[in-house]
Amino acid sequence: MVLIGTSTTNAASSVFVHPGALHTQVDFARMKAKVAQNAQPWMSDWDVLIKNRHASLNWTPHPVETVYRGADGIHPENYSALFNDTAAAYALALRWKISGDNAYADKAVTILDAWSGKLTGIGGTSDKFLASGVYGYQLAAVAEIMHGYQKWSTANFDRFKTMMLTVFYPMNHDFLVRHNGAKVDHYWANWDLANMDSMLAIGILTDRRDIYNEAVDYFKYGKGNGAIDHVVWKLYPDGLGQTQESGRDQGHNTLNVALLGAFCQMAWNQHDDLFGYEDNRVLKGVEYIAKYNQGGDVPYTSYSNSDVIQNVISSNGRGDKRPVWELFYNHYVVLKGLDAPNLAMAAKAVRPEGGGGNYGPNSGGFDQLGYGTLTYTLK
Repeated sequence: MVLIGTSTTNAASSVFVHPGALHTQVDFARMKAKVAQNAQPWMSDWDVLIKNRHASLNWTPHPVETVYRGADGIHPENYSALFNDTAAAYALALRWKISGDNAYADKAVTILDAWSGKLTGIGGTSDKFLASGVYGYQLAAVAEIMHGYQKWSTANFDRFKTMMLTVFYPMNHDFLVRHNGAKVDHYWANWDLANMDSMLAIGILTDRRDIYNEAVDYFKYGKGNGAIDHVVWKLYPDGLGQTQESGRDQGHNTLNVALLGAFCQMAWNQHDDLFGYEDNRVLKGVEYIAKYNQGGDVPYTSYSNSDVIQNVISSNGRGDKRPVWELFYNHYVVLKGLDAPNLAMAAKAVRPEGGGGNYGPNSGGFDQLGYGTLTYTLK
């Protein structure tokens, strides 16, 4: 297994915070207290969570040996089993942390154990790299919530970490290095971002500083479209930053928000402020996407790469709703006190944010774990 680069992170310590992927113990204490107080808006999202069928103790996992994403003409696609089970494990893990009922923890661990006991590979078309990225980071983030749960045996926790290191991480690394044999700018930003997210989450979960550093270095200096200067590639004087998928469609453009948010939040929880990197470059991209998708006019510069020339911004999917805005709103506006009117408008429009299964049955509805109103609202 080959790793790249020398770390340029600013982590305060070589020791990782646990739990410390999407949420820390401080976050869980806040969620628990606010729900106990029946406080809004946390309670409105708690109600969404507990009504979601994935949050049920009756959930039965359906692991497979090989996950297939993309119609390769040989194997039927079966990746919906993984994204549904991952959404269930996350919802159950949240219910445990907030309610204190270990039955939900036990069910979440049952799902994670089922997959680590069976999954050996990911196949399909090039879409397999979307699976290795999106579901890799989500699985690792759920396992990080369960980190230290006394009834999750050391043997099974180690088996889960081995799965992440042998099935998901090699694909994450390979994609960011080789891009499936394509030109470095061929794949849209979300492909890089998904695999960067997975790499970062796996590094945290497995206490692998080298893997974590590899992901952060790619965010800052990578050659592909997931590196921050390529995601938010054109800056304007009004605080907006044109994003790489703006001329493609708005469904994928807002997916960039989801994946950037997960990356920055996980790094933040490990004492690395990528939200603020390059004078809040991420925020400029988020504001651009939020403004256009809330009906506003934004500047647009013709975009081109090795494969496409896009002379106009795409209106396809404009107004696409994803549960992605609360994370950014609470970090930039509530915590840091920055002005982000378009982000604020987008967060309000989707509040309370649902989770997997609340935005349709297909993969797009599971590209984000969701419930951000419950998990990220600070005050």
